[in-house]
Amino acid sequence: MSNGLFRRCAALLLGLLPLAATQAGEVRVAVAANFTAPMQAIAAEFARDTGHRALLAFGATGKFYAQIHHGAPFEVLLAADDTTPAKLEAEGAGVPGSRFTYAIGKLVLWSPREGYVDDQGAVLKQDQFRHLALANPKTAPYGVAALATLARLGIAAETLQGRLVLGENITQAHQFVASGNAELGFIALSQVYRDGKVASGSAWIVPADYHAPIRQDALILAKGQDNPAAAALLDYLKGPKATALIRAYGYDL
Repeated sequence: MSNGLFRRCAALLLGLLPLAATQAGEVRVAVAANFTAPMQAIAAEFARDTGHRALLAFGATGKFYAQIHHGAPFEVLLAADDTTPAKLEAEGAGVPGSRFTYAIGKLVLWSPREGYVDDQGAVLKQDQFRHLALANPKTAPYGVAALATLARLGIAAETLQGRLVLGENITQAHQFVASGNAELGFIALSQVYRDGKVASGSAWIVPADYHAPIRQDALILAKGQDNPAAAALLDYLKGPKATALIRAYGYDL
């Protein structure tokens, strides 16, 4: 290659670099706590494949709803339910038509102790535990599902007063059990599911018909309507890499 041709090619490549830089962007994402591990993995792949960075915040869906209405700078919401994104869209806080279900969550009764939780959840009726952890049903859909499961089993939540330990979100509920502050707890299957099975301890995967489906919806928020990275992220969540990761963490689609 002649020096002149080399210089022209180098100049062309250098000229394309600013264009690539301007095309890559950032998107601020509010992520339901149960989706922490899969979203961290998806965000890494998203960055490698698109150049966009997803800046992630994890927490309870109910709290994110309040924060969004108080001006929090989130551009995308990945909720733990389908009602909160629908409500935000109806209130004008979300981009119409951007909402879709990215995952269907599964509830599990889990203990780090081997052999402690049976495969029917009968341990809940044996009065052999001091504390049962679950996410606060006022802010976390997995907490609502846990109460519905207790009702399905014929266990009134009132009879467990003094033994229920409420986490602010599903991550804190998991921490209560993992740390031993509660012998068992209702958590998201994704928190303990690896390689097609519960990775440690003992667990009962709650049948899907014991509670309303935990349909988890994504929504581009009003602050992200003009951000190409926000639209790119939702497109990516529908693609093969993201859906494979979502399934790998125990979710349905």
